[in-house]
Amino acid sequence: MAEVIAQEKQGGKQKKKLIRVDMTPMVDLGFLLITFFMFTTNFTKPNVMDLGLPAKGTPPSGPVVMNQKNQVTFILGKDNRVFYHQSNATDLNSNNLKETDFSGVKISKIISEAYKNAPTPENFTVIVKPTDEANYKNFVDILDNIAISKKERYGITDIKPWEKKVYTELTQ
Repeated sequence: MAEVIAQEKQGGKQKKKLIRVDMTPMVDLGFLLITFFMFTTNFTKPNVMDLGLPAKGTPPSGPVVMNQKNQVTFILGKDNRVFYHQSNATDLNSNNLKETDFSGVKISKIISEAYKNAPTPENFTVIVKPTDEANYKNFVDILDNIAISKKERYGITDIKPWEKKVYTELTQ
């Protein structure tokens, strides 16, 4: 591993010792330690949310018409505001578009009440419509509340012009 070589200079006055150290075992030990710690370390698993997508196949042949009482629509706005309604284009006004927040179980309770009042519960759908001012955290929060409510039918789409008109009236 290490080798000491003693050399004498001419004249015999001074001895100089040359030391040569073999670094191979040190390098081997370093790689063994790196390998050990890599195998024993717990890597963090990424936090992901399952997004249920429709199965591949043929899409419905015509437009799907839904009863307004068989759905609840959430509009995600700016400043952590969330609005909801169960109206269509002709019935929606500033009185029908109600506001709630993400605190507690309010959204889960709204979904549960709408589900109880649905004429055909097997077709009940939650619709999420984020605006351009909404943030990603609120979107994840609403998806969490849908998962807590155990509703498997939900959709994510853009806000319609007639909804945007009523939304802007309430936010200004």
